[in-house]
Amino acid sequence: MEDSKLKSKFTKSFSKLKTYCENENFKGWDPYDGINSKIFQALPLKHWDLARLAWIQGFKRSPINLRRLLLVPKQHNAKGVGLFLLAYCRLYKLAENGDETFGTKVQHLKKIKELTELLLEMRSKGFSGACWGYNFDWQARRLFLFKKNTPTVVATCFCVEALIESYEITKDKKVLDVALSAADFVTEDLSRTQHGKGIMFSYSVKDGNNTVINASLLGAKILSFSYKYTKNDSHADLAKQAVIAACELQEMDGSWIYGLLDIQSWKDSFHTGFNLDAIETYQQNTRDRSFQKYIDKGMKFYIENFFEPNGMPKYYHDKTFPIDIHCPAQVITTASKLDVFQPNKELLTKVLNWTVENMQHKKGYFYYQYRKGISSKISYMRWSNAFMFNAFAHYFLEQQAIKNDI
Repeated sequence: MEDSKLKSKFTKSFSKLKTYCENENFKGWDPYDGINSKIFQALPLKHWDLARLAWIQGFKRSPINLRRLLLVPKQHNAKGVGLFLLAYCRLYKLAENGDETFGTKVQHLKKIKELTELLLEMRSKGFSGACWGYNFDWQARRLFLFKKNTPTVVATCFCVEALIESYEITKDKKVLDVALSAADFVTEDLSRTQHGKGIMFSYSVKDGNNTVINASLLGAKILSFSYKYTKNDSHADLAKQAVIAACELQEMDGSWIYGLLDIQSWKDSFHTGFNLDAIETYQQNTRDRSFQKYIDKGMKFYIENFFEPNGMPKYYHDKTFPIDIHCPAQVITTASKLDVFQPNKELLTKVLNWTVENMQHKKGYFYYQYRKGISSKISYMRWSNAFMFNAFAHYFLEQQAIKNDI
């Protein structure tokens, strides 16, 4: 397809998504929000771990959306709000560079300020530094019940990066101070354990969940932001230790398993992207480029194993289905962060085109998962739409940069 036709197609696709998300005020459902059901909350089953797990998984796996029937409200999700904020910061830069296709600088700045204030209001209370969780209770296997607003390093990292991007545009010192205080959450509230020559940060404040590689790296990413602005050497040192452990866990072919437990041994697309993004962010913020060979090897595995020649994304390195919307979205943002968008432009454009063709509803929102059989075409604001919204913003800004270089 000609570049001009593709540009028109992508512009129309994103405009529909943007209209949809703005009309919904960025509120929506989530794959894991089943326990928010007012029906379930009225039942004694809510006190039983197996019932909670089955209820959540039933909602998550069902291709039919039961949420309206079972009274699950649409709500803001902090990680989703962070992704929208990141995207509007890129749209602001797009307009600043002369492209007002999706709005003016003034319009984008208004959204940036609104989403920033919303994100600040959504902080979890009672911890050593700024942190964020999810707007629902969720049961992680039978081991953990994470109550609503229990902070996680994953949600917190996305919010921190978004607030820092907001600060770079608005120069609101209050926003920067809140974002940087998240380093205290990482150092004081998360547990960390020795692994090889480095450390692993825990996923959340609960003990026993320190086995997830991408979560540990997101802790390092937060600390690297702190170092960039405060030059706190102890934060840079801790961040480096987490990066060392993750790089030691990278396999010879450049791949990573999800986590250290036997049941976490899969290799998937978007968590690979998270890992690469976090290590590169650490390098950019600290100027320590000693991990570049791991990034190069990891990116090569990422591109060569998770995408078909026609742009169809794969969930796992050795299995395609179900195709999760995170997969096409994350590769665009990761390629942008690693500054390898241009050499991979042809594949990334095919990935985006395949996704628009196969995973977008005529109303503008994107589907959760594409399957061989019955796909899950439910609109999830955080999981699907926020990730694609952010991916589009990255894509358009990268395309603008390529055009300006010509």
